Amino acid sequence: MTSIFEQIKLLYDQQLYSNLVVVADLVLSASNHSNDLLSPLAKFQTLVYYGESLFHNDRYRKAENIFREALQLRKSFMKNKETAKLLEQQKDLFSDIEIKYQIHLCHVNLRQNDQAINTLQSIPGKQRNPKINMALAKLYQQGGMERSAITAYKEVLRECPLALEAAEGLLSVGVKGVEVNSLMIEAVSGLDWLIKWIKGHAHLHGREYQLAIATFQDLRLRSPLRDNHSILVSLGEAYHHSGEGAHALSTLQNAFLSDPTMIRGLDALASQLYQNKKFSELEKIVPPLWYQQEHNKPEIFTTLGYLLYANNNPNRACYLVHKACLLCPKNIEALILKGALLYEIKKFQDAAIHFKEAIQVAPYRHEPHKGLIDCYIAMHRIREAVTIASNACKQLGQTPRALVLYATVLMKDPVTVCKAKNLLEKALAQNETCLPAVYLLAEIYEQEMNLEAAISLLERQVSLTPNCRLHQMLGDLLSRMHEDEKAFNHYQSALNLDPNNRRALEGMNRLDQLSTSGMGGAGKLDSSYYNMSDAEQADTSYDVNHDHLAEFSDHEASSEVSL
Repeated sequence: MTSIFEQIKLLYDQQLYSNLVVVADLVLSASNHSNDLLSPLAKFQTLVYYGESLFHNDRYRKAENIFREALQLRKSFMKNKETAKLLEQQKDLFSDIEIKYQIHLCHVNLRQNDQAINTLQSIPGKQRNPKINMALAKLYQQGGMERSAITAYKEVLRECPLALEAAEGLLSVGVKGVEVNSLMIEAVSGLDWLIKWIKGHAHLHGREYQLAIATFQDLRLRSPLRDNHSILVSLGEAYHHSGEGAHALSTLQNAFLSDPTMIRGLDALASQLYQNKKFSELEKIVPPLWYQQEHNKPEIFTTLGYLLYANNNPNRACYLVHKACLLCPKNIEALILKGALLYEIKKFQDAAIHFKEAIQVAPYRHEPHKGLIDCYIAMHRIREAVTIASNACKQLGQTPRALVLYATVLMKDPVTVCKAKNLLEKALAQNETCLPAVYLLAEIYEQEMNLEAAISLLERQVSLTPNCRLHQMLGDLLSRMHEDEKAFNHYQSALNLDPNNRRALEGMNRLDQLSTSGMGGAGKLDSSYYNMSDAEQADTSYDVNHDHLAEFSDHEASSEVSL
């Protein structure tokens, strides 16, 4: 007849965790009143099996208590020479290091990172294996303790040179690619594609986006990694961070097609789809059963937040994105979206707080700087907006996007319009196809009554990157110059690209009225058009699968925004 402990071990070996939870609870209670039921070692092992089973059933608090009870029992064994000797002979018993690691996992799942760090730190340094060091490194990095994270990551790589997550972790906290490569030299020797992988991520985390793009493109086109999904995601992220939206969108869409279950990069893809008003495609990338435990990820909640935002439901979107921020307080995409949603519902002060937090997490990202400036402008705090814009240029560098952002704020004050003009010309000198700079500079020329310069600028741009807005703006300016035939042609081109463009339709109707009445010329146009975002000119309504969105209502009872 088999013993009760052997039956418990059988349940554990067969991974019948829910059954073991019931049995272990009964047996351990009975063993407190009957010393013959379980030997001391069997009781210890039963406690460990019980804790493991509770963990697998997502009962993390109870599991932590049981693991600590097992740890205390193990310590009491070590005080007795006989039981200590038995422990040494039983090699299959859980060590105190393994038990502490499981306790740390309970804390992580309960989002108690400080307690998780304390538990792992109680393991002496010489006894920490790569698994312990890796767990510590990630927790240190999440807590902002970068020096400790670097030390732990390096310990992992010294023992396991192919631990690529540890390598990327080092790169993300500022360690140079050459130093990381030296720690992995034994593993990467002769593997040129792996060396390039390290180089690409070193450029990506070093904010050298054009170099990162070139490296990942080389890996994608001329290496054994040409079909690799993670290379596509890394390339898409490089485009996304550098502001090359069209390339980011196509690359991340290709990544999604290669792996529809992708998590990393999904929030960036959702952001690009939203910005490009591809709302029907945005709906398709949301997992159909997003509320399941498997999808309890900040990227999923952020993606669904964008879908609800697109469906004009910012309050519910904000609720879901807040959940993403709780899961990962430093998730930059979630912070940016939550700031945008709070701005949408006119909670400008709260939005500013989130954008400031996003700047602290990722000062190299353009979006939180722009969001914070928009908040200050909405609160009529122009002077502070100018200060933030100036600082953004210092943090982001004198890039076209940063220069345009600064110029946008300076244009709010007639005194500083001249400086804005210089910044926009500087932006166009760096990138002649920077459309936001073209739109704003054309407005300045129009305000200065220098219509010839505005027309020349727009004609040059329309030959490079023709779009509906450029044609429509040219039509307006040419109409003011009494060049009705040219204006008509540009309005026609604008309507060919977007038949619903309201400004182009109004311009055509105005020309028709002038031709029928025999009147020449046209009145001054509303210059606010040039400040209109692309979103304001486009119809953002679309048909959404409301059954898909209804899942949110079924599984999230409250839509209150928690700030």
